[in-house]
Amino acid sequence: MKIAFLVGEESADRIGADVLKHLREQSAAEIEAIGLGGTAMREQGLESLFDIEELSIIGVGAIVARLPSLLGRLRQTVRYLVAQRPDVIVTIDSFTFTNRVALKVRKALPSARIVNIVPPAIWAYRPKRAEQLALAVDRSLCLFPFEPEAMQRYGGPPATYIGHPLMSEPHLRRIMEKRSEPADRSARSPRLLILPGSRRGEIHRLMDDFGRTFAELKSRVPAVEAVLPAVPRVRALIEDKLRQWPVQPTLLDGEDAKWEAFATSDAALAASGTVALELALADVPMVLAYRLDPLSYQLRHLMTGWTAALPNFIAGHPLVPEHFHDMVVPEMLARKLERLLAPKPERAAQLAGFRDIRERMLVPEPPGEAAARIILQMADEAQTGAEAPVVGRSS
Repeated sequence: MKIAFLVGEESADRIGADVLKHLREQSAAEIEAIGLGGTAMREQGLESLFDIEELSIIGVGAIVARLPSLLGRLRQTVRYLVAQRPDVIVTIDSFTFTNRVALKVRKALPSARIVNIVPPAIWAYRPKRAEQLALAVDRSLCLFPFEPEAMQRYGGPPATYIGHPLMSEPHLRRIMEKRSEPADRSARSPRLLILPGSRRGEIHRLMDDFGRTFAELKSRVPAVEAVLPAVPRVRALIEDKLRQWPVQPTLLDGEDAKWEAFATSDAALAASGTVALELALADVPMVLAYRLDPLSYQLRHLMTGWTAALPNFIAGHPLVPEHFHDMVVPEMLARKLERLLAPKPERAAQLAGFRDIRERMLVPEPPGEAAARIILQMADEAQTGAEAPVVGRSS
């Protein structure tokens, strides 16, 4: 059984590796994995067509700058998949690239079975992409409970909520066990977790603001301490930016140190993104901030969602504060963080909302298992020549 994966960045690579592991566990047939993947999928036996780091870019400006190279890789990938004729093609995230590949493969191989995992965030911006996704894939597997309904509303493909991989993250489970134990927060200094992003552009645009915010917070709460986990690929940049900060946080290395910081921090100042969901699941009250690159800022009218924060979408109300561009005001951010570090109503409200989020996101089986089961069903249909069924949308 030949399964092709189209993966464009690190988080999608981890999802793909988990799905591939469960495919092998569930299938009686030998699974041959081909296509695009990163380090995690390589450990599962997939030899990537090229280094997916070439696709790991963010922002319209960065995409435009790399357009000739991206188009070349797109044509190469399409030719490869058409020649290989896999039983199922699995696209994971990176909509701009993976959906274009899927559309072209669909045109060349109309009978191809194509499933998407991590659909585009139509609930936040550009809802028309749901229709584009429906032209390319037979089914979409969603990580958030509100997405199937959004897909149906905007004309997307049949969609099923399978759960988010973070719900199975061992570190998060240990954090929640630790959080459930009684703790005397008054016995130590309040601790702030600073998360300026994992991409160079984010760090360039936010580090100065975060430095001023921490300095302002320190002047208001002298006892506060701060930690900043840094991934290796951007550590040198973060160190360079930290030299300009009037007050220094403790810089942390490694995945274990990051999760330990999640477990022991009282509040967080973070770049808006997936990390907001990690913080919510780890029970860390937060303030979010973000600045778009200049070209993306010019296209901000395409953002149609009422919020960009995942915890807010899942909760259904503005649970966590988010600040963009002109509203990234250090004096304001510091005052909000001050309220979250203390036993104030704002802190209690976020913690209550996080409990609700965890309940809403519960699923009966791990996401990787659910995705593998659906993919194998589609692969069996492809091998037997069965007509692709019309799959009902579910939540």
